[in-house]
Amino acid sequence: MSVEWEPVRQSRTHELVLETIEARVLAGELKAGDRLPPERELAPVLGVSRSALREALRVLETIGVLVAQSGRGPDAGARIVRHPDDALGRLLRLHFALGSYSLEDVLEARVTLERSSFQAAAGHASPEDIEEAETLLWRMRAPGVEVAEFNDLDTRFHVLIARSSGNRLTSTLTSAVRESVRPLILRALEAVEDWPAASGSLNDEHAELLRLVREGEGTAAADLVERHIRGFHGTLVDDQQPGSAGQ
Repeated sequence: MSVEWEPVRQSRTHELVLETIEARVLAGELKAGDRLPPERELAPVLGVSRSALREALRVLETIGVLVAQSGRGPDAGARIVRHPDDALGRLLRLHFALGSYSLEDVLEARVTLERSSFQAAAGHASPEDIEEAETLLWRMRAPGVEVAEFNDLDTRFHVLIARSSGNRLTSTLTSAVRESVRPLILRALEAVEDWPAASGSLNDEHAELLRLVREGEGTAAADLVERHIRGFHGTLVDDQQPGSAGQ
């Protein structure tokens, strides 16, 4: 798609470039998958230096709007991303680490999002989604599975169910929220005294969740996933309270 670009004001140049690109996106002139012109072409059209343009593109890449590939050829240059899941998770994880959101805030967000996604997945999950989820559960039950791998598979299971709900925003937000506390959950899992018993209990709940989704029992799945999250994630919140053993 050909987009007509215009010069921008010179004050706070890179921010004005950001505003210009944002305006194009909001107007529907730039869409997911579209490629921006090369820097050597776009900078003079906008009336800015290539360094100012490059700074703006770096900001957009950091927040997950653009992906840039160096070199030459058809795949080189900056392209509007289609799926912002990873970038949103990274940003939320940093804000959580900086104290922008409390652990209790994250817990309540997880409960709300996953109740919705499990209930919807019970009516929308495809046979392929169910099969993929079963594979993840089988891998989580493998003898000798390490805690870090279990945590990764656990995350993928919850994100997969959110994706199978049919709501892409719910899927993205669920992924971001779960990723934001991944390091904390990993440390908590590593501190469990009886890991085989703990993992077995979690796996039993995962298996029952998948059964409810498979059989279309959305309300029961939503209720169980809330208990599932509060049962373990809730202990993390308790450990963060003043005077608790986790302090």
